[in-house]
Amino acid sequence: MEKVNGKNILGINGAGRIGKLTLWNHILNKHFGGIVVNVGRGVGKNLEALLHNIENDSTYGSLSRFLYGHSGKKCEIRIIDSEKNLVEIDGMPVQFLQQARNPRDINWPEHNVRLVVDCTGAFLDPTLPADHAKGSLRGHLEAGAEKVIASAPFKIKDSTQKMPADASMMVYGINHLDFDARKHHIISAASCTTTGLSHMIRPLLETPETSTILTASMSTIHASTSTQSILDSVPSAGTSDLRKSRSVFNNIIITSTGAAKALEKILPEVQKIGFMADSVRIPTNTASLIILNITFHSPINDIGEPVVTREFLNQIYLQAANGPLAGMLEFSEKQNVSADMIGRRAAVVIEGVETHTRTGFMALNPDLLRSFGVELTQDIMIPVCHAKIFGWYDNEFGSYVNMLGKLTTYVDMKM
Repeated sequence: MEKVNGKNILGINGAGRIGKLTLWNHILNKHFGGIVVNVGRGVGKNLEALLHNIENDSTYGSLSRFLYGHSGKKCEIRIIDSEKNLVEIDGMPVQFLQQARNPRDINWPEHNVRLVVDCTGAFLDPTLPADHAKGSLRGHLEAGAEKVIASAPFKIKDSTQKMPADASMMVYGINHLDFDARKHHIISAASCTTTGLSHMIRPLLETPETSTILTASMSTIHASTSTQSILDSVPSAGTSDLRKSRSVFNNIIITSTGAAKALEKILPEVQKIGFMADSVRIPTNTASLIILNITFHSPINDIGEPVVTREFLNQIYLQAANGPLAGMLEFSEKQNVSADMIGRRAAVVIEGVETHTRTGFMALNPDLLRSFGVELTQDIMIPVCHAKIFGWYDNEFGSYVNMLGKLTTYVDMKM
């Protein structure tokens, strides 16, 4: 595939949930001149079967609806060369590859692809060599790509291995400006939850009155994903989380999340907090909710009232939504439900009507202070504010694919 109007060609590895939506997103944005999608296997009986899968989605409807809403306008899909699996979708040249599954066997240079987004979820360890038997992210580089972005968080399996110097985890709007084209060749776009959470935390860290965080924890009420079982199944050998093999249809399932550890990579300031995180999976197809519990050392104003209040926190998010995080963080004073979030492009939508705070005083008695060499005769009362903040996110499109797309576009522009 040749460049179109001087625009680069994007490579996408994988055509599952995230791969397909990534294709849709870049067809919508038109930043790239063309897209090459490595499916890695046959789909149905012919190219039409593959296109049928690409064109329709049970969560977001048809590609036409995604691009044009309910206007009635149709997305035109035209087959240019069936032998080469070359088509045109809404004016965008798209070619599908089906021969190779191992990244190092995909001939990206043949299709003028320099930047690849790996959406398979199968290759997440940046320490593995290009010739690893089961494939690796570095295989894309050996195959001729210059940069590769993993759509999911890195997972280094060998705990003795450190993060390679050419690899980095980035969230657009938080630390994407750290990208150095000379240094970074393997990038992780983190996860949908980490992306949403980091956009909730950053405005608090940048506000002096809320920058002193004592403790923090979050729970994500998370929609189901394809890694869960449709019906009860037998856990694999060595599995520690037995609940993941239970049916997603009719269960609320407690599980773990790596969002807290990933957040430390994105916002190093939170390392000293000891952030806790967990996930509760529910039987919906997309749209999730972060419940952030956070405790601050709260200043007191001149009349003895706490500075950090519900109104104060909401004002922080309102200013962020209208300022540096515009389009990435939204502030809502409506009473939303999860269905209202499907298709929202923001990384997170703050549910302002549910923000709550409680302020109390923590006593430091003289005996404790004396052990630190401080001589006092009475308790010191320290004001402490606990806040609960709710943030919605479309875990497939908004905080995931849309923010991944913004990062991909930025990397392409800086290459």
